[in-house]
Amino acid sequence: MHRSGFVNIIGNPNVGKSTLMNALVGERLSIITSKAQTTRHRIMGIVNGDDFQIVYSDTPGILRPSYKLQESMMKFVRGALTDADVLLYVTDVVEQSDRSDEIVERISRSGIPTIVVINKIDLSTPERLEELVESWRAKLPEAVIAPVSAKEAFNIGGLFDLILERLPEGEAFYPKDTLTDKTLRFFASEIIREKILLTYDKEIPYCCEIAIDTYKEEPTIDRISATIYVARDSQKGIVIGHKGEKLKRVGQAARVDLEKFLGKRVFLQLYVKVDEDWRNNDRQLRRFGYEQE
Repeated sequence: MHRSGFVNIIGNPNVGKSTLMNALVGERLSIITSKAQTTRHRIMGIVNGDDFQIVYSDTPGILRPSYKLQESMMKFVRGALTDADVLLYVTDVVEQSDRSDEIVERISRSGIPTIVVINKIDLSTPERLEELVESWRAKLPEAVIAPVSAKEAFNIGGLFDLILERLPEGEAFYPKDTLTDKTLRFFASEIIREKILLTYDKEIPYCCEIAIDTYKEEPTIDRISATIYVARDSQKGIVIGHKGEKLKRVGQAARVDLEKFLGKRVFLQLYVKVDEDWRNNDRQLRRFGYEQE
């Protein structure tokens, strides 16, 4: 008997969805920082065994959109509620938010097998955890509750077993050696974006998007040229930094991670351009991989 299916991961920002997916897939596919809105796309990670294929999908955190970029991010989340064989609703031991009430209501009506993953249990007490489990049982009585610590890799095996039990029987959707549906260009842009999130403060990371202009694969080296788009001239100055020092730091850190990810040398060139309205511009959002209706 072979099982296969789509397992979609949803939840509020900063509850550890990307860390959880990376732990389940065993590869660093989703960028992780402590800032909200780290994940902007739906990223698939595929786990294969002799008798199963699990297609995980990490989605952006649930938010109330204030511009077209965020509307597009929420389309990824709503899409994840309609095409899942199993839903992982990720919460944690500290979050307090009503932002996801509508999504929780949709989950309860969806009829999709759901696992409520209570993450970061290493930051809690047994008593507090018991309270949370009871509260989620009341909200989603049909769901199974799985306490985990994705960061500490605690109970990831138990969660994996719960997922496998709920997968439908069926053939694999992708060739068994496939790890993700995303391209190398996509991961190059995500790694650069992660370094921007880690290097700059305040609103700068949220005003940035990365376009890979050229990606040339050679036998011993990959040559990548990328443009960082920002919304204002002042942001361009901040991103570049004094004598280009900040941009150089981003480039060096991204190159180190890219070389690790690709297992070969990387030559990386970064440029910065101003595009005032990219977050509300349909054409640019399509270029960056955000689906517009």
